[in-house]
Order: sequence, then C-alpha cells, then structure tokens
Amino acid sequence: MEIIVPIKQVPDVALNIKVKDGAVVEEGLSYVISSWDETALEAALQITEDVGGEVTILTIGPDKAAESLRKGLAMGAHKAIHVKYEEVKNTDSFAFAKILQKVLEGRNFDLILSGKQAQDTDAGLTAPMLAEFMGLPQVTNIIRYSDLSEQNITLYRKGDHGTEVVEMNLPGVVTVNDSLNEPRLASMRGIMMAKKKPLEEVDLDSLGVTSDMRGASASMTEVLQYEKPESRKEGKIFEGDETDTVKQALKQLVSEAKFLA
Repeated sequence: MEIIVPIKQVPDVALNIKVKDGAVVEEGLSYVISSWDETALEAALQITEDVGGEVTILTIGPDKAAESLRKGLAMGAHKAIHVKYEEVKNTDSFAFAKILQKVLEGRNFDLILSGKQAQDTDAGLTAPMLAEFMGLPQVTNIIRYSDLSEQNITLYRKGDHGTEVVEMNLPGVVTVNDSLNEPRLASMRGIMMAKKKPLEEVDLDSLGVTSDMRGASASMTEVLQYEKPESRKEGKIFEGDETDTVKQALKQLVSEAKFLA
C-alpha cells in the first residue's frame, strides 16, 4: 500500500499569537505540523504496519518546512518530498491544490491521506479540490476505517446527522477527523533514522508551475487583514438559593447578554 500524506507547516496555535497592523507578528512564532495532518500520518503508518507498503510525506513551503518533514520521518514515514515554495503567505487552498496536482501526476500511489483542515486557516478545501483536479473519489472527515484491500476501503465519516458509511474505490483521497487516533511521539531511534531517509527536493520550475500559478495571482481568495478576537468577558457567579439565582441568571441573559432577547 503506497500512501501519500500531504502535511502543512503552520504556526503553533498553542502559543500566544500576536496581531499588529492587520498582520500576524512573525517574531517569536514556532512552527509545527498541523495537528490534523499528524492524525493522517498516524493513520497511514498504522495501515502500512498492518498491510505493508510505504508512507511518503509531502509538503509545499520554504526551507524551514523541512523541519516538519524531518519530524514526520522521525515518526515513521519512509520518504519525504519537499516542494520549495516561498510565496506561501499569499497562497490559498485552490493554488496549493493545483501545485499538489502537478507534484502527484505520474507518481504511483494507492491512497492520499490528509487532515480534514489545516489549523492555521481551518478551510478544509485543499484535499477535496485536489481530488476533483485529479479525478479521484474522495471521502472527508472520517472517524474510522475498515476492510482495506488493494481495490477499496470502507470509511466511516462524521456527517451532519450521524455516522455515514461509504465504500470507496482506490486510488482515492481521504481526509481525517482529529478524533481518529492519537499521533505517536518520535522516539530517539526514529529521530536518528530520519537523518538517513530520502528527502526529495522539488523545484517549481521543474514541475511546470509558471509564475501565474504561484502566490496571489494563482489564488481565488485574498486575506485583507487579520484581527485578534475580543477577549472573553469575565463570567459571573450567582450564589444562594436556586429559586433566586436562576432568576438572576435569566435576567442577565436577557438584559445584558441579549442572549434570550
């Protein structure tokens, strides 16, 4: 089973991200693999451990994105592909999907596994667009899988009204919900082995990605500015008899919070 796992290097959202003059302050930011993509990588590793095969991780980004590839290799991925790309900030899901299409055309794979969204944009559009561009079947937001064979896989996706069960022919594209598994930590042995694993560097020109297919000119959307969300107001505690406190709480919800107005 040959599995491709596209991963995205994103700011660590667990840290305090600052916004100034409509832009994210780069100084002090730490970058990590998007958590949903880590879940996809873990799923790919578990599949190849069960049925054999190889996991190839793939990222599009500047030189520093190689750090995330090395982490993925340390977790257990067999190979990595780094598409060198500096115009990341001005690139949306559509443009990323077009570049991924160029990278994957002509390569052999059975399954493309990706996180259902990236934790920096939360768009959840790149993988579905890639599937459309490549003419592949797709199932999104899966929470479980079973009955994997060379021809198909049974997928359980989190739908609007419960769990939906879909049988998908391979090759295809699947995006995973972060509840699917708990990604493993890289061991010291894995970190040492990662240094010897193949990391292919790909130039955009060699892929035929022209200047009009990069950055803002290739994107269908534009980010005008970033705004920090308002701080949550301090909550109120009502003490005393339930008969009185319920009335007080309802009064506040109506008159101040306008929640029940």
